[in-house]
Amino acid sequence: MPTINLRGAQKNYGVNSANAVSDLDLEIRDGEFMCLLGPSGCGKTTTLRMIAGLENLSGGEIRVGDRVIDSVTDGIFVPPEKREMGLVFQSYALWPHLTIERNTDFGLRLRKLPKAEREARVERVMQALDIAKYRDRYPSQLSGGQQQRVALARMLAVNPGVLLLDEPLSNLDARLRLEMRAELKRLHKEFKTTIVFVTHDQWEAMTLATTIAVMNEGTLQQMGTPNDIYDRPANRFVAEFVGSPPINILTFGQPGVSDVADKAEAYFAARYPQLRGIASVGMRPEAMGYVMKPEDVPQGSFSGEMTVTGVLPTGGSWILELRSENHTLFLTTHSLPRIDSGDRVFFHVPPEALHAFDAKGQRVTEADAVLRNSTYN
Repeated sequence: MPTINLRGAQKNYGVNSANAVSDLDLEIRDGEFMCLLGPSGCGKTTTLRMIAGLENLSGGEIRVGDRVIDSVTDGIFVPPEKREMGLVFQSYALWPHLTIERNTDFGLRLRKLPKAEREARVERVMQALDIAKYRDRYPSQLSGGQQQRVALARMLAVNPGVLLLDEPLSNLDARLRLEMRAELKRLHKEFKTTIVFVTHDQWEAMTLATTIAVMNEGTLQQMGTPNDIYDRPANRFVAEFVGSPPINILTFGQPGVSDVADKAEAYFAARYPQLRGIASVGMRPEAMGYVMKPEDVPQGSFSGEMTVTGVLPTGGSWILELRSENHTLFLTTHSLPRIDSGDRVFFHVPPEALHAFDAKGQRVTEADAVLRNSTYN
C-alpha cells in the first residue's frame, strides 16, 4: 500500500472538550511496522480509529498515496470497508459457532473469492501461524494465544494493505506476549504488510517497531527508530516514559535543593561553558557505574557520593537505590554488588551518556556532539 499521511489530523468529541488528537502529522511508509506508543488517554487508539475510518476527523486530512480518504475541508470520507485495512482489537472477536478454519475463511467468503483461492490463502496463513492443526476446533477449545493467532490469520488471509492492531497482546500472560511478539516480527518479515500497532508497553514497541511514534495528551512528541527514541529522546516526557528503570533527572536551580543537582550544574559550567540554556540533565540507570573510592572514578565522568538504600535483584541484574539529602537515583548493574544498605558509594556517568534538556523540557541538541566528543580529562 502507498504511504499513509496524516496532515494536521484532529479529533474533538465536544465543543468544550480538549482535543483527543491535536494537529497530528504522521507518515507511515509502505511495509513499515509503526508503533503508536504512549500512556492511557494519549490519543493513540483514537489515531488508529481515524486511520481505520471508525472515527471522523474534526480537522485535517488523511491520504493514502495521492488519494484523500478523509478530509474535513473537502468533505471527503471513505468508509472503513473501502479502505483496504484490517483491524484486530484486544478482544479476539471470533465467531464461537464456527471452526477455526471457517473463522479464518470468513472474510474471504464475504468477498466471494473462488473456493480454490480461498483454500490456498487459508492454508498459507494457518501454516504460517501454526494453527492448521486446530482447523476443526472451535474458539472455546483454544487458549488466548491461539485465539489471537486465529484473529491475525483471519485478517492476513484477506491480504489487507494495512494491518491495524489495537493492543492485541494485552490480554495474554507474559510468556505468551513474548511468543506473540516474535510471531508478529516474523509475520511482518514474511508478508511485508504495513502494520500500525497501538501499545502502552515500551518494550513491546522497542522490540517490534521499525518506527515508533510517541504520543502524549493528543500530540506527537517524537517519531523515530527505537534507537533514536531511546538514545536521543526529544524531550523529558519521552526520556522519562521510555526506559525501565526510568531515567534519573536532575533539575538545576531549585531553591533549597542542593547536593547532586548543584554538582551536575557545576560540572556543566566548568567543563562545557559554551553550552547555554541547560535546565536539567538525565542519566539512564544502565549507563551509570559505581566505585567505593573517589580516586577510582573514571576521569572526566560526572560523579557524586551517595548512600545505598536498596539492592534490588531483578534476575541477572541488580538495581541499586542511591539517596542523598534531596535526591534518589537508580543504577543498574550486571555484576553482583558487594555492598549493603548504608554503604557510601560514588556513582559515575560518562559525558556522552548525559541527556541535556532546556527549561521547557526540550532536548538541547547542540549538547549532543559536545558531550559525545568530550575528552576524558
